[in-house]
Amino acid sequence: RKEGHVPCVAYGSEDLIHFAVNPMDVKDLIYTPDFKVAEIEIDGKPFRAIVKDIQFHPVTDAIMHLDFLQLEEGRAVKVEVPIRFKGVSPGVKGGGKLIQRLRRLKIKTKPENLVTEMRVDISKLELNESIRVRDVDQKLETIEILNSPGVPIASVETPRALRSAATAAAKAGDGAEG
Repeated sequence: RKEGHVPCVAYGSEDLIHFAVNPMDVKDLIYTPDFKVAEIEIDGKPFRAIVKDIQFHPVTDAIMHLDFLQLEEGRAVKVEVPIRFKGVSPGVKGGGKLIQRLRRLKIKTKPENLVTEMRVDISKLELNESIRVRDVDQKLETIEILNSPGVPIASVETPRALRSAATAAAKAGDGAEG
């Protein structure tokens, strides 16, 4: 630490590996909303790993310690990956507002099937509808989603201006009939 390095430990295989890194080398790995797999080489021996834990200094927010989990072929890992939307919602086109309720999905998969993001199709999402975890495209049989199936990922809500316009139209229609 006196030399400006961050102590790290990598576990998951037969031995714990202790090493240190320059904070600038791991900046792109830590300060990002994306999910990334680290390619680490120690004593000429490369391996893939994911960041499992980060300890920050309580005052300066400097990285104090990193824990890496080594990825082994055939051994399942649990990770959180960001959700990305694809398609255009007809409800948003009609004036609705897309509200993202869940930003990351917990998944369990083997390293060879690991994905960096989960794509959620919102092209059928109408006004006042939600897309839930159970609606996520399950073409990937190799990935198990650990979140509760009923949890909403995103919804299209009617904005206040659209609601008040609809209410005014309904009242005008009621007054004309009476």
